[in-house]
Amino acid sequence: MTDARFQDGGEGPLRLVAQDAEDLKVISTLVQDAVLPVTEMSHDPKRRRFALMLNRFRWEDRTQAEAVGRAYERVRSVLVIDDVLRVQSQGFDRGDKDLVLSLLSLDFAPGADGTGRLTLTLAGDGAIALDVEALEVRLDDVTRPYRAPSGKMPHHG
Repeated sequence: MTDARFQDGGEGPLRLVAQDAEDLKVISTLVQDAVLPVTEMSHDPKRRRFALMLNRFRWEDRTQAEAVGRAYERVRSVLVIDDVLRVQSQGFDRGDKDLVLSLLSLDFAPGADGTGRLTLTLAGDGAIALDVEALEVRLDDVTRPYRAPSGKMPHHG
């Protein structure tokens, strides 16, 4: 007998890829209000990869949770950006190991020949800009959903 796996459940983990601006809008909506410690970001220049481990609010489950009176959920997810040529950040101290960031949106500004700049906008006027050779973004849920610690849906006011 083996333990149940997350993939065996009624709702499987999200596994999405964005290769154009329209695809990116979907991922951006799903990662809105994700939180992460600044220590959960990594850039591997040799592999040209930037990755973040997020605590993502499950926007896709919100209506169902409300319909049955169940608590809102979050899930741990990995956001991976490939073909990264350069990383810049502003508005926060990457050396502050206790800092928790809140991701608001992902936006892509195309450049010449498929290149462009992917901007991760953070709450509090922070941002991460990634110059990319091509848009290649993946979002993978890596844990089972869990009750959102606040018990509330994120809101902006």
